Amino acid sequence: MPYPVDYGGAFDLFYKLEALQKKGVKIHLHCFDYGRGRQPALNAYCENVHYYQRNTGWNALLSKQPYIVESRNNEELFSQLLKDDYPILMEGIHSTYLLTDKRFEKRRKFVRIHNVEYSYYQQLATNATALSKKIFYWWESKKLYNYEMKIANKATAFWGVTTKDVVDYRTKFACKNIDYLPLYLPEWKVKGLPGMGTYCLYQADLSVECNEKAAIWLIEKVFGELKIPLVVAGKNPSKKLAAIAHKDNHTCLVANPGHLELNDMIAKAHINVLPSFNNSGIKLKLLNALYNGRYCLVNETMVEGTNLAPTCIIANDVAEMKEAILAKFNMPYNAENNQLREQLLYTEYSNSSNAAQMVQWIWGNTYR
Repeated sequence: MPYPVDYGGAFDLFYKLEALQKKGVKIHLHCFDYGRGRQPALNAYCENVHYYQRNTGWNALLSKQPYIVESRNNEELFSQLLKDDYPILMEGIHSTYLLTDKRFEKRRKFVRIHNVEYSYYQQLATNATALSKKIFYWWESKKLYNYEMKIANKATAFWGVTTKDVVDYRTKFACKNIDYLPLYLPEWKVKGLPGMGTYCLYQADLSVECNEKAAIWLIEKVFGELKIPLVVAGKNPSKKLAAIAHKDNHTCLVANPGHLELNDMIAKAHINVLPSFNNSGIKLKLLNALYNGRYCLVNETMVEGTNLAPTCIIANDVAEMKEAILAKFNMPYNAENNQLREQLLYTEYSNSSNAAQMVQWIWGNTYR
């Protein structure tokens, strides 16, 4: 479901609809409803919108197919798609069950991969604390590896969100038709404010265990001795994280900030500190900070597979993080830093250019 646009994955989906419509593409949207209900806002960008329920439960969980795929095995959806001969764009490996269905063999089919999913679940297993979650993520990773291997050449083409994901699909799965397609974003402008902020900020979906792990690592290992103000902000933090964040006077937690509040926090921070313990896909929180914030301090994992390293300060361990924070926290942000960001971001993350490329890929001769 690409609306409301209130989580990272929805940005690429929603703003892609808008950009493709502007290129004259007529969109017939099929989406799974996760309890949000029908979204009239989508009708402005689509010829029609169809909603389906996921097949959750033990049958999907115990299937030989990955749970994220089997739970979207929906005959009502397939019947609708078989009523015409339009090209089919599948968003995420989640929605690719039809690649295993012989009825769709002759259709032109395109897959937008959001992650190398087996690797993503492998890292979720590593970062999970509950044994039940570790087992689920580990088993799902095994099934996803086999599944991604099986379908890697069953679509007309795949499009990855990072160059790393593209290379992985080519080398690990021998995928012959995969290209890089940058994320679709709102019409953000680079606007890092000159001068000084008063705190550092880590922002993420805190219900994701690897993000909670990064937040706790920053609070305890990096900022514990620095005594420089750190604000942790994000969705659905645990009681454990809240207790750790409020233990010292120089750290605090802001739970579930609204979109405007979060962007205001990003703009006012002096350093957006964004380490990642997961190198799958691209992190929208980094792009948000680069467009709307001052200094961005990251580790190499965060920028792997992107061209964004020149716009960031890179630090890979506790000592390097501390050194970088001490060096930059009392150094005014120079708006000239925005020029490099503009050169990189406005070129690569142009919704109009990327939509034009998609139109060429789908209706041109690239994959014939």
